[in-house]
Amino acid sequence: MSKTNLPARLLAAMMATGLMLATTAALAQGAPTRAEERRTDRANKGAKGARAEQQARFPDATREQPDTKPASRSSSTRLGKLSEAYEAQDEAQTQAIADEIIADEKSNAYEKSLAARIAGAQLLGSDDAKSLGYLQRALEFDGLKNEEHYEVMYIIAQLHAQDDRHDEALATIERLQSETRTQDPDIAALKGNVLLRMERYPEAIATLKPLAESAEAKPEWQQLLMAAYAQSDQGAEAAKLAEQIAANTPDDKRSQLNLAATYLQTDQYDKAAAVYEALRAKGELTEEREYRNLMASYLNLDDGQQKAIEIINEGLQKNILKPDYQTYVALAQAHYFGEPQQIDQAIAAYEKAAPLAPNGETYLNLAKLQANEGRLAQAKQAAQQALDKGVKSPEEARRILARTQ
Repeated sequence: MSKTNLPARLLAAMMATGLMLATTAALAQGAPTRAEERRTDRANKGAKGARAEQQARFPDATREQPDTKPASRSSSTRLGKLSEAYEAQDEAQTQAIADEIIADEKSNAYEKSLAARIAGAQLLGSDDAKSLGYLQRALEFDGLKNEEHYEVMYIIAQLHAQDDRHDEALATIERLQSETRTQDPDIAALKGNVLLRMERYPEAIATLKPLAESAEAKPEWQQLLMAAYAQSDQGAEAAKLAEQIAANTPDDKRSQLNLAATYLQTDQYDKAAAVYEALRAKGELTEEREYRNLMASYLNLDDGQQKAIEIINEGLQKNILKPDYQTYVALAQAHYFGEPQQIDQAIAAYEKAAPLAPNGETYLNLAKLQANEGRLAQAKQAAQQALDKGVKSPEEARRILARTQ
């Protein structure tokens, strides 16, 4: 995962870290040049803004603020070199200096925590497992100010969640909330997401519902709540929320697809088809899954077979649907069960599906259709192919082979 694709909060944390490091570097300079002074000035202004924003995030933390000063001038110089390596994006040098600081018995808790935090930030996105190790040590050394300390804790929780280590993610989030008494909705949303993944649906709903119903609700919070409803067999609540989200974001394809999926899960096939058709009319059905879901919606409606045929043929023509076993079986069934019934087209579709099928059942269905239409020679050939590939009821195939008319 590239750093540009990291979650927004992770990116924000990395940016804040970078600003803080710029001031550390400035402190380490013996006699900065005019250019360095100007760069330091800009960094200081940015860092003050970042810290001001951070200070409002965990104002009620119960942890006692540690002393955040280097032990000596030589320590400041070494931290400055670490900062320069980080700003130069020199991963190897950043890690080497950080390891040296961490291993040095003369380094105080602040220096070790800062070194571990910088090394962890450098590795985010390129080696998340190694980054996590450094960030955890930054917490263990316990030398950062509260805002940085708890921001690191939040990133650790995200990395655990990203790696499906749900128990550890939840424990870290609950520790963060307990020690800071924070009501931060992003942190609560992460907790709800983790609870959802752990299939603890009542707790996930209790956590996410206040967020989704707040004036500052984000679409992703609402979507998480919708998923929790759907997974806990509360289809009506899921559909209600999905309708609300879709109405508020009519041009957001994802919201519309979520609404259609909710309708499918609650067997409201006519409504699902309507949502997919609206997207299709705008040229926004571009994925195989989308065509298959629309096809399935129509196949589950009493009068939807002709529309299903239209969707399947269009999907094949556009190379969106694969010409595979499932597609041709669906096409055969749509022709067979539709009004008017189209036997010849059903047989043609079964003839394409049968060689691609995992067993002989499709050949057997083909044989039955052909036999009913008086195509006994073709039916016997298909019946033998059914036996060759294996069927649950071989006697049915043998009866076709034994027929004389």
